[in-house]
Amino acid sequence: MRTTFHGACMRLILLVLISAITLFSTSAQSLYFPPITGSTWETSSPASLGWCEDRIDSLLNYVGDTHAKAFIILKDGKIVVEKYYDSFTQDSLWYWASAGKTVTSVLVGHAQENGLVDISQSSATYLGRGWSSCTPEQEDAITARHHLTMTTGLDGRGTDDNCKDPSCLNYRVPPGTLWDYYNAGYLLLQDVVAKASGKSYQQYYSQNLSNRLGMGGLWLNGVLYSKPRAMARFGLMLLAGGVWNGDTILHDREYFNAMMNTSQDLNVSYGYLFWLNGKGSFMQPRVPLVYSGDLIPSAPDDLYSGLGKNDQKVYVVPSQGLVVIRMGDKANEAVLAVSGYDTELWQHIAALPCPTSVEVDENGALVYPSFWPNPAREEIRFVGDNYSISSLDGRAILSGSVSPVDVSRLVSGTYVVEIKSKNTQRHSLLSIR
Repeated sequence: MRTTFHGACMRLILLVLISAITLFSTSAQSLYFPPITGSTWETSSPASLGWCEDRIDSLLNYVGDTHAKAFIILKDGKIVVEKYYDSFTQDSLWYWASAGKTVTSVLVGHAQENGLVDISQSSATYLGRGWSSCTPEQEDAITARHHLTMTTGLDGRGTDDNCKDPSCLNYRVPPGTLWDYYNAGYLLLQDVVAKASGKSYQQYYSQNLSNRLGMGGLWLNGVLYSKPRAMARFGLMLLAGGVWNGDTILHDREYFNAMMNTSQDLNVSYGYLFWLNGKGSFMQPRVPLVYSGDLIPSAPDDLYSGLGKNDQKVYVVPSQGLVVIRMGDKANEAVLAVSGYDTELWQHIAALPCPTSVEVDENGALVYPSFWPNPAREEIRFVGDNYSISSLDGRAILSGSVSPVDVSRLVSGTYVVEIKSKNTQRHSLLSIR
């Protein structure tokens, strides 16, 4: 017969669990990097992460049903999930679309730290006078940083959104006053890097990023084509803070952090060509509206990503040591970057962990869980008659008898959950992201 906690026992168990969480967080900082050449890449079993096999099957079925060609999940650098669909293989090539903008962001930062580019300088410094249809004064006001943040104030859309001819680049509003996802304005950054370095953009990419990570890949008309694992390598480098197995790709910490943080106050979910989660509002490409809510409500707040047309995705989640890659055809509707698919996909990923909680038997031993998921963000589900949630100092916060439980208003941190069922009391720590 199971018994309730005595105060001392409760504190001891909590101390053990907190220590375990701290140890996990520390150990998660040790990343694995695959060799630069060859196909060797170490794996981790989903079971070792507490992921349920049936939920993985559900995820992979969903990914396949939504027209993916390649899907990869890395945990701390090791492959946990890797799936290819139809005739697509590990060695097949596919396009990144606008997910490749993140690569350009890294290369601009690399060029700046090597003294080739200063993003605070006018674009004309590198592109030359007359690169647009603007007046000289209007051109002088547009900096490389405006291109990185989609705030050039240019417009010239017609049948070709990628047109970089001066006749296609017209003055619309002062730079920095309008967020507009204008692809031609972004593509000019590749010209900035090429002209500043005296190399082709392909050469600069190969020498300073691709060769150092073992990515391969070819840029055609401003779009990167590569194998799926190349995208995974790039995501892993980002997860490591701009480092690849001791080789620092991007030393400039200020620039690296700026890539993954709000770059302007017009669209707070956009950094330097990166999409950012957890910011409370966002804008969509070509839609002059600000939407309330997070970019991907079902994903961790610290997720940042490269998002491309037809649902090309590279997601990075530092708090969980995750990199997630998706390549393929459009999942449902054709969009340039953000889509409802992101939210649906992350609902499946968030559901991967098996129920993870603890209860204590009459000898004080921890036995199998009774609520899930953990960590949580939006809700938890439990098995039992009722629940209570309290702070670590014992302050009551939530209680009730209905599952699921809405925990979306809880502040990020660690809480104590008690599940009661007849004569059984089950306690554990809950982490809210």
